[in-house]
Amino acid sequence: MFLKLVQASYWSKIPSFLKRQLQQLKEGGWPTFWRNVITLLSLPLALPAVLIIRLIRPFVVIRFGTLMGRRIGHFAANTEISLCERDAGINVPRQPFVDIWYHMPFICNIQLKRMWDRTMNVWPAAVVKPVDRLNRFLPWNRANVIQTSARDIHNVLERFPPHLYFLPEEEEQGQSCLKAMGIPQGANFVCFHSRDPEYLRSIYPRADNNYHHDYRDSDICSYIVMAEELTRRGYYAIRMGAVVNKALDISNFRIIDYASNGHRSDFTDIYLGAKCTFFVTSGTGIDAIPHIFRRPLVGVNYVPLEYVCSWKADHIAIFKKHWLRKEHRFMTFREILDSGAGRFANTQQFDAMDIELIENTPEEITAAAIEMDERLKGTWQSTEDDEELQCRFWSLYKPNELHGKIKFRIGTEFLRNNLFLLG
Repeated sequence: MFLKLVQASYWSKIPSFLKRQLQQLKEGGWPTFWRNVITLLSLPLALPAVLIIRLIRPFVVIRFGTLMGRRIGHFAANTEISLCERDAGINVPRQPFVDIWYHMPFICNIQLKRMWDRTMNVWPAAVVKPVDRLNRFLPWNRANVIQTSARDIHNVLERFPPHLYFLPEEEEQGQSCLKAMGIPQGANFVCFHSRDPEYLRSIYPRADNNYHHDYRDSDICSYIVMAEELTRRGYYAIRMGAVVNKALDISNFRIIDYASNGHRSDFTDIYLGAKCTFFVTSGTGIDAIPHIFRRPLVGVNYVPLEYVCSWKADHIAIFKKHWLRKEHRFMTFREILDSGAGRFANTQQFDAMDIELIENTPEEITAAAIEMDERLKGTWQSTEDDEELQCRFWSLYKPNELHGKIKFRIGTEFLRNNLFLLG
């Protein structure tokens, strides 16, 4: 009976296994392929370890987790949420357990890796990966796998402090980086970022990632009005990005094009995201850094709707509008969610429904940032009508596998000026 279950599990996983190998070969080329071959050949050597782990499971559970360093969003958010869930006793065994983590190939940010390595029980991948892969390949594996998610459906981030920290010498290094960019010690700064295709194109030149995800892109120039306004309010505004397709044409010395001016580094990416007053984002991986350090987020040009960080009480979001080309009208929020467009994950899906995504205007982006600034300063004033609009919007989101308790706010000015989106 056991052999039949093993065989059934084996054959059912072959198609998805082959698909993953082809995708990894397409993205990473032959080095990735040969790493996978070595792992595959080492699986028989891992069998004794897997058998021992299964035998001792009634007494102590050995769990394995992968650190997904290929994308900074998953590298940061999935890991931090998993640690918070562990601290909250969620998705953990009743028996004593030991968690062992290892890095997947390609690390997008060395500083983030360094910080996780000193925080967690991280082992060499060459030792752990074959054992973990063989365990996952066999039936009844779930107890020995650390479950991770980028979505805080249990609202645990608000219950625990960040697990990452900066060493004293790193704090000194961070202050030196700010000084080199012209930011005085103690000055408040805001980070902002607009997704474009250059980063994926640079690290995965063989893969066709750009077209699939370009529905999330937006024009960085539409953020300049917002940045100018924030500088008038006393902030420095730092444009983030590792590889970008357009430099900013600006003369305001308080607006810093960090992505293009030569100051960018793996360390500074993390330090800025962790220390900013708030972070304006179009919903992309780098905003996971302020997220895990519990910094407020302003999401603009956000899409898809259902994937908003709904658990963050200090998150303000405004969305791209969905224009139906054939009907010459905008979709309401309810239509977007009911049609499934609120979960579309690639450009082709929007094209199939003939939906054109309309970016937020500079004025809409600026209004959302102003609201965050005034909320943090305690000067924002909301009316009863505004709160009623928020309730109408929140009522569209239901608890499911993507959402726990809904706590984020949609931009007040955005709702006031787009009542038709509420239906």
